[in-house]
Amino acid sequence: MPSGAEVFVRAMQELGLREIFTLVGDHLNAVLLEAARCGIRIVDMRHESAVMHAADVWARIHRKPALGMVTGGPGHTNAITGIATAFQAASPLLAVSGARAWRLADRQAFQELDQLGLVRPIVKWAAQPPRAADLGFYLGRAYAEAVAGRMGPAHLTIPVDLFEAQTDEFTPTPAALAPPRPAPSGADVARALSLLEKAERPVVIAGSGVWWSQAEDELVEFVEKTQLPVWTITLARGTIPDDHPLAMGYADPALNRAALAAFREADVVLVLGKRLDYRVAFGGPRLFAPSARFIQVDIHAPELGMNRRLEIGLCADVRATLRAFLDHLGAKRWAARPWLERVRQLQRQWRQHLQNLAAQDEPPMHPLAVFAELERTLPPETLYSWDGGDFCHWGRAYLPARRRGGWIRLGPLGTIGAALPNAVALKLVHPDEPVVLIIGDGALGFYLAELDTLVRHELPVVIIVGNDAGWGIERELQRAAGGSDRTVACELRPTRYDLVMQACGGAGEHVETVAELRAALQRALKASVPYLIDVRVRGARSPFTEWQIAGKTEARGGAGPDQTEEL
Repeated sequence: MPSGAEVFVRAMQELGLREIFTLVGDHLNAVLLEAARCGIRIVDMRHESAVMHAADVWARIHRKPALGMVTGGPGHTNAITGIATAFQAASPLLAVSGARAWRLADRQAFQELDQLGLVRPIVKWAAQPPRAADLGFYLGRAYAEAVAGRMGPAHLTIPVDLFEAQTDEFTPTPAALAPPRPAPSGADVARALSLLEKAERPVVIAGSGVWWSQAEDELVEFVEKTQLPVWTITLARGTIPDDHPLAMGYADPALNRAALAAFREADVVLVLGKRLDYRVAFGGPRLFAPSARFIQVDIHAPELGMNRRLEIGLCADVRATLRAFLDHLGAKRWAARPWLERVRQLQRQWRQHLQNLAAQDEPPMHPLAVFAELERTLPPETLYSWDGGDFCHWGRAYLPARRRGGWIRLGPLGTIGAALPNAVALKLVHPDEPVVLIIGDGALGFYLAELDTLVRHELPVVIIVGNDAGWGIERELQRAAGGSDRTVACELRPTRYDLVMQACGGAGEHVETVAELRAALQRALKASVPYLIDVRVRGARSPFTEWQIAGKTEARGGAGPDQTEEL
């Protein structure tokens, strides 16, 4: 008779799950041994949250569920942050935690914990199978829940004795069906296009819905037919490359002051698969004129009109919507408006401002001097895993997004440090392409042991650590709030993280000048092992932090700095 572990692995194979991201533990031994025997790839990591981050990014890149497995008790609690990150990013993570034996439930067994109660607020669905025979059914149900509607994580807690038990019964595994792609009505399509065509200053904001619905080609075709300027954000970065003549870069006003100026002038705003959340000022007057009319497309009906009154709300799949737009347009092509040159002018002015700052390359280098050198040296096909913090925000403002699926961010939870395990997944997916991790010295500390994971799995990621010996954003926020250079709990040591990488079996070096950085990058790109470049940079308040400070000032009743002055 097969074991519960065999039933589970057989269900994995039926569902097309070929990898397990994990950190080993007694609750999982039976299923991991069986999975390895059946040819499942085991990606073992050093922290349970990192396990979930990597599985989350694997799911984001492939646009379908990925499996992360951890032990129960503290393994489960450690994994919570990674699961919550996937929940906020609407990523179809399958998060499985082991547990004490079912027969010992509610008897104060070792690592006894209400795991379902802990995880339910941050997943779409959670359950604990009652029998070994049901493991395939429950895994299939979790898969179906994860991909239904707006995607998101699903969780199973599986007691260890279910994996080990023998069974001669099988509950069938539900088939992994493709989710439906709801389309908008013809009347709504006609109304939306009429509003856009009559607009004088229209803008398009493309978000993760473009990526999840695989609408990259439709987005490009649509803006080329309509000559509408488009800004991208979240997983849509790179879906239309930043060097396309109609692509205006980041839709994030905290990083792109050209977007800020353009959005304030816009009269019609088409939002494709993007929540009107904090990142776009909730669609409010800080970023958009009260008179601007909004068209929003989202597969999740409650998002429509949540934070901004809509002229037209389309509860539909982004790809199906763009396809309907294109079908309605037929062979018709719109003429470019004078507005297009206006937004290009704003973009050029903002770029020039950044390039002026990048010229500050005397040691310690301005962060933009680092990113200017990365742009000159790294190949255009480079894929990026971005962390948070002032150093990284300078880079996101400066470097162009050119690759579809090649601009991996933390997500709305802002889980700093996660870019390192994210880079593990990104390199696993693209083993023969350059993958670069951008991270600050503070954030690197969260998952430092995953440097060992990169080495063990032979993943030659290039790691750029901006080392200013401190928590950059908090340092600047405290200085702004206190009116002095005094800070509390913001200062770190100038640790040589390249030496840590070397101790793990990789390679690296410390650099302090642009010339040293250029040579180090050339060596890193040729390396067959993970290569960490520890870059000494000055602390410099990024546009992101300036945006935060301005928002706090406005909330206190002050005017705040004029964010358009830099243009």
